[in-house]
Amino acid sequence: MAHPASNIMIGILGGTFDPIHVGHLRTGLDLLETLPLSELRFLPSAQPPHRDAPTASAEQRLAMVELAIADHPGFVSDDRELRRAGPSYMVDTLASLRAEIGPDTPLCLIVGADAYAGLAGWSRWQSLLDDAHLVVMTRPDSPPAPAEVRAWTTPQRAVNVADLHTRPNGRVWFQAVTALTISASDLRARIAAGRVTRHLLPDSVADYIAANHLYQR
Repeated sequence: MAHPASNIMIGILGGTFDPIHVGHLRTGLDLLETLPLSELRFLPSAQPPHRDAPTASAEQRLAMVELAIADHPGFVSDDRELRRAGPSYMVDTLASLRAEIGPDTPLCLIVGADAYAGLAGWSRWQSLLDDAHLVVMTRPDSPPAPAEVRAWTTPQRAVNVADLHTRPNGRVWFQAVTALTISASDLRARIAAGRVTRHLLPDSVADYIAANHLYQR
């Protein structure tokens, strides 16, 4: 059932953030302004179940997130997956957030096009909309999603952005964002090779990486 339109809407951007970089921040600003969101929570994954273990520790990755977003109003760090034992399943994270913010506040899980295409491999993926909307970031070269995911998505498509504000969960929205082809794996390789990362990382994060000798061979 739809609720009255809300001025409050919270976005969740999860990831390993190994390390967080300007691509994450630029995308975050796009989402904060276009959806619009009252806040965007950067949520580091402690034990990502779908990929190799991160290079930096969970505590180091959280510290880098906090440094990166310190001067950005509307950006918030969220360490709940670091405080929870076991694999970091997003469906559990969303249930935890929903219990915290109450039943009526719109909540948006934000994922990239690659993650959306692989959604059927997520734990209890068809329950994600029980607690949140799904916002898929698109780009010109976005990979196609499998038929199973498309069939699940189609009946839940939001009519427009305003539709996300009228209910707390249950809709899917595709949002174009600024395409910055920066990858954390490339940054780790650059750092290991002693190459310059200026303008790819926030200075505060670059300083933290250097001080803690992260990603070096």
